[in-house]
Amino acid sequence: MPSTRDIRRRIKSVKNTRQITKAMELVAASKMGKAQHAAQSGRPFAQLLAKILDGVAHQLGEDTIHPLLVRREVRTRGVLLITTDRGLCGALNANVLRLVTEINGPAKFVSMGRKGTQFLARTGRELVAEFPLTDKVVLKEIRPAADFLVQAFLEGEIDTVEVIYAQFVNTLTQEPVRAPLLPLTDLGQIVKQLRGAKEADAPIEHDAREMLFEPGPASLLNVLLPLFITGELHQFALSAKASEHSARMVAMKTAKDNATSLLEDLTLEYNKARQAAITQEILEIAAAQYSAA
Repeated sequence: MPSTRDIRRRIKSVKNTRQITKAMELVAASKMGKAQHAAQSGRPFAQLLAKILDGVAHQLGEDTIHPLLVRREVRTRGVLLITTDRGLCGALNANVLRLVTEINGPAKFVSMGRKGTQFLARTGRELVAEFPLTDKVVLKEIRPAADFLVQAFLEGEIDTVEVIYAQFVNTLTQEPVRAPLLPLTDLGQIVKQLRGAKEADAPIEHDAREMLFEPGPASLLNVLLPLFITGELHQFALSAKASEHSARMVAMKTAKDNATSLLEDLTLEYNKARQAAITQEILEIAAAQYSAA
């Protein structure tokens, strides 16, 4: 049995750990609330823009074809990987990175998040660009990555653009997702995905009125499509950041609860050891007095 001094040291260490994890839980909870609000508030704009694009696509003739809408033979896949910069968020990054290992064939990766960058370098995958992502997830951080991916797709360096990230479902559930982004061949499906589980099965209403586009459909698509892609990536990043803070809060709460449970066990063990030491001292005193008599 360890001495009472050793147990006191362990109790002190566990108390410090519990204090740290509790503080980190409170910080993560505060950031989680802001990130969840940002992810949910940005969803209606992405839904509306996807619905507008879907309506415009149904109004265009077959002679109006935009390069971002054309499906071609896939020789090299383009993948944007969104992970966290720090750990202490449970199995969130491991679940996301597992989707990367399932990709077979030539692929070029773009990373947002230090954990993903380190994984790609460690596994020898082709990393062509890296972009920072802060907790605020402002649009100016997303636009360079969106422009880079669109330019690589238009120049033929990659034939698809997919985004691997942790989709925020609720505080306890973060689902790793590989979402196709380019080419935009099925805007209706994107509208359903953005609606969420409750409205995914609702029919999409198309505007049947004849429309005259000025300065023209091609010019309209040249503006709307890059805007839509940037908005989609922004929404993905917001969802990933909400997932990160939620997973970290849950992980820190679990660590705090485990520290509390361990502290109770150590306190009980310390009391037993202290009682045994006192009993031993009483027995030694009694034996000494008996020997003297």
